[in-house]
Amino acid sequence: MPDNATPHPRFTHLISDCDGVLIDSEAVALQALLALLAPRLPHLPEGKTLQGLIEPRLGLRLTPLMHDIYSELGLPQLPDDEVHAIGHAVDVACDTQLRAVPGVAQALAAIPLPKAVASNSVSARVLSALQRTGMAPLFDERVFTPDLVGHAKPHPGLYLAAAAAFGVPPAQCLVLEDSVTGVTAAAAAGMTVLGFIGGGHIAPGQEARLKAAGAFAVFNDMDKLPALVAALLEESATV
Repeated sequence: MPDNATPHPRFTHLISDCDGVLIDSEAVALQALLALLAPRLPHLPEGKTLQGLIEPRLGLRLTPLMHDIYSELGLPQLPDDEVHAIGHAVDVACDTQLRAVPGVAQALAAIPLPKAVASNSVSARVLSALQRTGMAPLFDERVFTPDLVGHAKPHPGLYLAAAAAFGVPPAQCLVLEDSVTGVTAAAAAGMTVLGFIGGGHIAPGQEARLKAAGAFAVFNDMDKLPALVAALLEESATV
């Protein structure tokens, strides 16, 4: 049990991020961004690397990610059309190399809770990814994205919308997240977050960062998820 363990409510629903938790796309996005930004940022200040600028911001939508990087470097922001072109190239790379996180479908199928997806991607891409990887039946089209809800993580609105659609208090929802952005959003919504650090994009120190952002526990292998959730369900049933 983590050091910051607190009594749980009775968990009744599970909400998952998509990129980096269901779909192993964040590693693809990272490599695409590295290739796209390297010629645009050829001379970085001493002590900064492009990967070091991008990795902590994975999970953000592209516009705030780019804005944060250029602000940190003290550079003028890129024009909107250039940011859009970068985003399109990243989307193409992720769609072309689409693959599920190993073991995630089996793990989720073993967890007896209604499930939803809360993602900073657009709804069409999330639904397509779930269909193409065979995971759509696990969620029954319960997908919450900024184009549907009007909020993007780290705002808690996506998670609050999912709980409201389920008709349950946020505290009854377990969340799966891989980024500080997502953990921040779910924790702000009052949900218990399990941080996943088994994706190909995870940088050293991510476990500590997710816990600092509010993750209750962190795991690195989807094979471990059913037992982790079962233990939390058993504990919450006694509260």
